[in-house]
Amino acid sequence: MSTPTVSASVVYVTCPDDSTTAKKLARGLLENKLIACANIVPKITSMYWWQDAIEEDTEVLLMMKTLDARVPQLTEYVREHHPYEVPEVIAVKIHDGSPAYLNWIHDNVKQSAA
Repeated sequence: MSTPTVSASVVYVTCPDDSTTAKKLARGLLENKLIACANIVPKITSMYWWQDAIEEDTEVLLMMKTLDARVPQLTEYVREHHPYEVPEVIAVKIHDGSPAYLNWIHDNVKQSAA
């Protein structure tokens, strides 16, 4: 049995909190079949430039798995539902992933309309 080639990505989004933002984003993305799963990594320290000053905040990291073809829709969903003016959305392609896991992502993310 040959395994199909699955082009998938891990997408990172930082959030100000887990209950109000990260869990709502994850649930909405799951309900819309834009991601196969989400992991919420608690309490990260973020340091960054914002409006000409260095800021430091405690955030959570939302780490999601999706198909490469769904990253634009995922990004748009986050932009529309995230409280930040400029939310972080970074997609990193998965290379050499477990074929069974990649197939699972494929089976659980809605295929984009061509």
